[in-house]
Amino acid sequence: MRTVERMSQLLEDLRSGLPDDVVVSDPDRLRSYARDMATFCPAGTPAVAVLARETAHVQHVMRVASRLGVPVVPQGGRSGLSGGANAVDGCIVLSLERMNRILDIDRANRIAVVEPGVVNADLSKAVADHGLFYPPDPSSWDISTIGGNLATNAGGLCCVKYGVTTDFVRGLEVVLASGEVLRTGRRTAKGVAGYDLTRLFVGSEGTLGVITQATLALRPASHEPRTVAALFPTVAAAGDAVARVVSAGLVPSLLEFMDQASLRAANDYRNLGLPEHAAAMLVAQSDSLADQAGSEIRAIAEIFGEAGGFDVVEAEDAAEGEMLLAARRQMHFALERMGSGRLIDDVCVPVGRLAELVQAVEKVAADVDLTIAVVGHAGDGNLHPNVVFDASDEDQVRRAQRAFAEIMRLGLEMGGTVTGEHGVGILKRDWLARELGPVSLRVHRGIKQLLDPAGILNPGKVLP
Repeated sequence: MRTVERMSQLLEDLRSGLPDDVVVSDPDRLRSYARDMATFCPAGTPAVAVLARETAHVQHVMRVASRLGVPVVPQGGRSGLSGGANAVDGCIVLSLERMNRILDIDRANRIAVVEPGVVNADLSKAVADHGLFYPPDPSSWDISTIGGNLATNAGGLCCVKYGVTTDFVRGLEVVLASGEVLRTGRRTAKGVAGYDLTRLFVGSEGTLGVITQATLALRPASHEPRTVAALFPTVAAAGDAVARVVSAGLVPSLLEFMDQASLRAANDYRNLGLPEHAAAMLVAQSDSLADQAGSEIRAIAEIFGEAGGFDVVEAEDAAEGEMLLAARRQMHFALERMGSGRLIDDVCVPVGRLAELVQAVEKVAADVDLTIAVVGHAGDGNLHPNVVFDASDEDQVRRAQRAFAEIMRLGLEMGGTVTGEHGVGILKRDWLARELGPVSLRVHRGIKQLLDPAGILNPGKVLP
C-alpha cells in the first residue's frame, strides 16, 4: 500500500472509533508531540496524534495499530530526559494527558486510583487534603504525569527514605499491543499470587503495554521536616559524611549533594551568598515525629562537623529549612542560564563511592574543557552530572557527548547503573546492553517479543 493510501486508511480507521476532537493530523500541531526534553536524542515525525480520554480510546488505537502494523509512541507530559517519548516517523503518538482523573482516594486502605495523565503535584496535593502522603517526588513533579513516572520508575528527593515509584504501585490496568486489557496486582497491602507483573510494567517505558490506570499506595501525612545544611572543604569530606550518616543507621527523608560548580551557578542565579571556596554542600531533612526529627537532625549535624563540614546550620523552622534547600531546588534554572545546551545525566553508584564518582567527573570536565555541575541524591548514590555546552558549537557538542559516554563508563565501573531514575529511552540503549549482559538482554528481548510480537510499542526505545 502506498504511503498516501496507508495514511488515509490509518486516519479513517482511527476516526471510525474515536471522537473527532481526539484525532490530530494537522502538521503544525503534530510538531508539538514530536519529542520530550532529552538532549542528543533523535525524534521522528508522527503521522497522527490521538489525545485519548478513556481506556476504550487506547484500546481502539492499539487494535488499529496492530492491524495496520503502525508504531505507537505513548506520551505523558513529555518532561522525560532520555528520549523515551520521542516520536518515530509515521507513528501514532498516543497522548494520555487528558486521562487525568483521580478516580478514588481510599483513606482507610491508604490507596489512590488514578489515570496516567494526573500530574504528580496534583495527586500529592489531593491526597494531602485527606491526611495522606504520596512520596515519589521527581524534580519535575509539577509538570510530570503519573503515567510518565510509572513508565520510567521515577524517583526524586525522598527516595533515600521512601524508595522509588514502583515501591508505591499496588496494581495497574494496561492495554496490550493487541488492544486487550490486562489488570495486574490488587488493592490489598499484601498479595503474592502469581508473577509480579505490576513491577514488570513499571519502568518499561511504554514498550510492553500502555498503562491506563494505577492503584497507588499512600502513607500517612509526613510531619513538618527539620533541616540541616553544611559546606565541605573537599568532595571527599562530603562523601565521608554521607557514608557516616548511612553507617550510623540514620534515615533522613532527604540527603542532597551539590558540588562547587553547582554552588557557583546557584550564586550567579540568585546571589545566595554561598562561599565560592566550598567544594560541596550537603542538605539533609528528617520528617519523623517532632522529637525524633530533632534528634536525627542533631545527629546528622554532628556527623557533618566530624567529617570536616563547616557552616553547619540547623534550620529553626520549615521556612528556614526551605531557604537552606533553595539552592538545590533552583539548580535546573540556574544551570539553564549557563549555556544553550545541557545534558542532564543520571547515574547511580554505591553510596561509599559517591565522592570517587564526583572526583572522576571533575577530571572528565577538565579533559573536555566544559563545565559539568554535579547535583544529586547523595543518600542513595544517585547523582546528576549536568554537562553544559554551546549547542551551536559542533566541537563543544562532540566534547559533551564524549563526557556523557565517560560518565556512563565510570558509573558501571564503580558497580553502579546507567540510570537511577530517568530511564533508558533512546539516550542509553547501548549502555543498557553493557549493564545487562547477554543473558539478561536475551530475557528482556524475549519478554518484549511475547507482549509485543509485531514490535509496534514504542519501537527503538530501551532495548538495543
